[in-house]
Amino acid sequence: MAKPIIALLTNNDDDVYCFRKELIEELIAEGYEMLISCPDGPKFELMKEIPYIYDNPEIDRRGTNPVKDFGLFMHYRKLFKKHHPAVVLTYTAKPNVYASIAAHKMGIPVINNLTGLGSVVNESGLKQKFIMWLFKKAYQKSACMMFQNSTNMQLAINQGMVKGDYKLIPGSGVNTDRYPLQPYPNGGDGKVGAPIVFNYIGRVLKDKRVDDYIAAAKRIKQKYPQTEFNILGFIELTERHYEVELEQLKADNVIIYRGSQKDVRPFIARAHCIIHPSTYGEGMSNVLLESASSGRFLITTNNPGCKETLEDGKTGYIYQGGNVDALVEAIEHFLALPNETRQKMGEAGRERVKALFSREFVVEAYKEKIKELLKK
Repeated sequence: MAKPIIALLTNNDDDVYCFRKELIEELIAEGYEMLISCPDGPKFELMKEIPYIYDNPEIDRRGTNPVKDFGLFMHYRKLFKKHHPAVVLTYTAKPNVYASIAAHKMGIPVINNLTGLGSVVNESGLKQKFIMWLFKKAYQKSACMMFQNSTNMQLAINQGMVKGDYKLIPGSGVNTDRYPLQPYPNGGDGKVGAPIVFNYIGRVLKDKRVDDYIAAAKRIKQKYPQTEFNILGFIELTERHYEVELEQLKADNVIIYRGSQKDVRPFIARAHCIIHPSTYGEGMSNVLLESASSGRFLITTNNPGCKETLEDGKTGYIYQGGNVDALVEAIEHFLALPNETRQKMGEAGRERVKALFSREFVVEAYKEKIKELLKK
């Protein structure tokens, strides 16, 4: 008897390897065959030991070309006709929309994972209305919607996107073994003593408020010369102007651009604090969860998907997103803390992540729902 095929569709290899690998391995161990549809990338080199069927779609992640998007829909339709998956799991915007519509037309149950409404929540007018219409068409017939934060869940319900089952899960969860508690580095107050290291980890994107991080770094460096500000992440094709700006900031001894890293753990280990200034439509920030799991102090915004990752004043600081003055104030409060206090707050953050955001919770939620769907 042929094994049931579970199709997993997303738009980048990081998402597969960093956040779905444990789910893939668990489903294979349960007796399913996995079909992974995702544009090729270097992280697949790290998955050679895992048996799966591979599909390499062409996805323009941030583009709005209707011809290309229709082509993606047709690609998924042909893929499902060829492999006949028993259940389809979708992640990220375009697979969520176009794979869902294709699967619905063929009667294949879909479990969507809403990893944030992205920049859509910041749009207005006809563009937002059209995208919301697409979301409704994609999601209303879904077998289950997995939401990563309660704000997105309530918005989707209020907008009429949800007609079937839905669950609130703790983001993508974090593998606390892969991100163990790291020894906390020595540090002074930013003026004297060992340098204090701050990291921004994520795509270099205006919507992620990287400009706020840059502006805050400029101000802090003037007053606190014993600080180091790093940026780690991929520069989107639409954001190439940052390449020149970051070169100049490095020359001015303000920010060091570390590029896109296959493994951010060594950079988290040498940092004292992770700053995530996003006001983007996050699902649940993986960067913050991984950093907290490593025992690092967090500074982030009151944005949904960010604020849930810490307890304000106990494992980090939350500030009003988009307010650079508030970010600078939070950084100065952090610099005023004794290094031992920073360490203890980071350790409290790890305990919180272990209790609330373990990846095991997410994997079990998927396994249970898939079993339920295949019994019908």
